[in-house]
Amino acid sequence: MLFNSFNFLEFFIVVSLLYFVLPHKLRWVLLLISSYIFYMAWRPELIVLIVFSTFINYIISLFIYESDDQRKRKNLLILSLLINFGLLFVFKYMVFINNSLISGFEILGLTYPIKKFDILLPMGISFYTFQAAAYTIDVYRGEIKPVKNYGKFSLFITFFPQLVAGPIERSKNLLPQFYKKQNFDIDRVIMGLKIMAWGFFKKIVIADRLAVAVNTVYNSCEYYSGLTFVVITVFFSFQIYCDFSGYSDIAVGCAKVLGFDLMCNFDRPFLSKNVREFWSRWHISLSSWFMDYVYIPLGGNRKGKLIQYRNLIITFLISGLWHGANWTFVLWGLLHGMFIVIGNITDGVTKKIKEVLGYNRKILCTWIINLISILCTFGLATFAFILFRANSIGDAAFVIKHLLWGFRSWTTPQYLYETVTNIGLNVYELKMVLIALGVLIVSEVTGGRDIHQTLMKHNAVARIFFYALIVVLILCTGVFYNAGSFIYFQF
Repeated sequence: MLFNSFNFLEFFIVVSLLYFVLPHKLRWVLLLISSYIFYMAWRPELIVLIVFSTFINYIISLFIYESDDQRKRKNLLILSLLINFGLLFVFKYMVFINNSLISGFEILGLTYPIKKFDILLPMGISFYTFQAAAYTIDVYRGEIKPVKNYGKFSLFITFFPQLVAGPIERSKNLLPQFYKKQNFDIDRVIMGLKIMAWGFFKKIVIADRLAVAVNTVYNSCEYYSGLTFVVITVFFSFQIYCDFSGYSDIAVGCAKVLGFDLMCNFDRPFLSKNVREFWSRWHISLSSWFMDYVYIPLGGNRKGKLIQYRNLIITFLISGLWHGANWTFVLWGLLHGMFIVIGNITDGVTKKIKEVLGYNRKILCTWIINLISILCTFGLATFAFILFRANSIGDAAFVIKHLLWGFRSWTTPQYLYETVTNIGLNVYELKMVLIALGVLIVSEVTGGRDIHQTLMKHNAVARIFFYALIVVLILCTGVFYNAGSFIYFQF
């Protein structure tokens, strides 16, 4: 069941009405049943995996908490991790590894004994696996006590707003909220609906429209070159941002209507001044997960620079692999790790250059340096997204090789006309998506971390105008026919 479908809107309206009609003690039951129905609307049989994952983590976390034997506790944790990530390995990576071995044997002129096969990738398995694993690790570390109520723990794993694409919630934030009584609050409901509307705007007005152009070029990249690749790759940066942050906004808004607060998953990442900052603003729930459960356990920055750089590279390699079972994602993660390592190495030089130029002493110089830093960071992230979007390493290499082809003719009217008219969008669609992007950029630059809270400080006319504009753009320019699923559903 996709957020950007009328089926979901009907589902959400019914669940919300029943939620506030039922007594408090039965509401979590409604949410649990609704979450199972939400997931089973895709492939009913795959609910077995979530139920199994929930049961294993619930039981093992109780055994860990009740045991005083440190060795036994550690063995139980290892067992839990093997089961959690074993499921992820089987369903997400086994086909990838088998195909990679087949290709490797072919290069060596040998025959690999196992033929190609396919396994259905369960939607959202990377998200609920990481959420469940983090819970058991936190119990092992003594940071939380295991929850006794199996039903409410099941709801923590399956809560439908964030089940299939996050945010990857922490038990310390979400679980206690299931025990609090939520009274109907019209202001909170309206705010939730506003956040949802902003998410729908990002998804069906910007992301799904840009997807038409991006898919047209990247699925037939051998027919394009030069400025087309530059434009489409920039479009993809905004597509994936609006697609994923749009999902997160809808999830946060849905939860808020029901009285729950999910963590912020995006904080205007394209305004970052370096790649390290970019990752503190992009997919925050995943970045913090890797920080707490991979980077720091590896040693973090506590054992010298070389070990720190090693840990960064390992963390980003794993992050890349988490995003998809394809070598393009592995290289994408590696590239971001290298960006951050190089940034750390050159950090001292960069600070000295800024001091010489008058950074933090001259307002104009500070503004110019910040703007250049933001544009450079956006450029690096966008360049790396070539690997993220390309269908294969060969396609990515082709795009990079032909990225600057015909540079001297980029400003000629004929070349610009051919570029604009050969990307799958007509002139009207292109104008509308550019207007929508303008609204997005202005809102993020001027609205601060939370555009909705910022608008609350303005008069009613400004607020009404903004949300009316969003609704008009959704209704008049949104992609409703054959609406695309969210990109991160595949992860």
